[in-house]
Parts: sequence; C-alpha cells; structure tokens
Amino acid sequence: MTTPAHDCSIRILHWTVGLVVLLESCLLAFEPERIHAFARTGLPHWIRPALAWPEVGAAILFLVPATSTLGGWVLLMIFALAALLHILHGRADVGALLVYAAAVLVVINHTRNASRDISADG
Repeated sequence: MTTPAHDCSIRILHWTVGLVVLLESCLLAFEPERIHAFARTGLPHWIRPALAWPEVGAAILFLVPATSTLGGWVLLMIFALAALLHILHGRADVGALLVYAAAVLVVINHTRNASRDISADG
C-alpha cells in the first residue's frame, strides 16, 4: 500500500522523466545543432533517426497511463542501445541515460505494484 504523497511523487517523476526524454529525443531528431553534433560522432547518419524516432514514440507511450509500462520497457531498450553505442565509440558519458533508466524502472515498478493493490482490493 502506498501513501498519497508517495503516489504524487511517483506521478511527478513519471511526468518529469517522460517529458524530458520526449524533449531530448525531439531535439535529437530536429535541432540542427544536435544533428551536426551527431554527424561528428562518425556513426552512420541513419542511426540518429533510428534512435530518435522510436524514443519519441516510446516516450509518448510512457506518458499515456494505459501504455506506460510498454513505453517504459521500450525506453529501457533504447537507453541500453544508446549507452552501448556511446561506450563502443569511446564515450563514457552515459550518466544521464542511467538516471533516466532508473527513473523509468521506478515508475514501472510502482505501476505494477499499484495494479496489484487494486486487484487485491477488488
């Protein structure tokens, strides 16, 4: 059982991480400065939209209550792939991805526990 303050905190975390990831993925997809910075990484050009567009879709799914768990799992896969690409190309700056992944896991776990609580009460 969770308290109202706990539920509110998780809801704030859910919306914050969802909106930040959505914004960041849109910037990766559309912002000229990010597009040029990505081009300097040496990765094939198709990788950028291949990461950005699914991340946009997953972030939207994550923000919709009925699909938040599905969107969360897809985001976790995208974060893992992005972190792997960073590390394989000599860039260890994956801290933000780890924080995003941890927040998504908290939300998924809370959603799962809240569903169990509702089932047990009903």
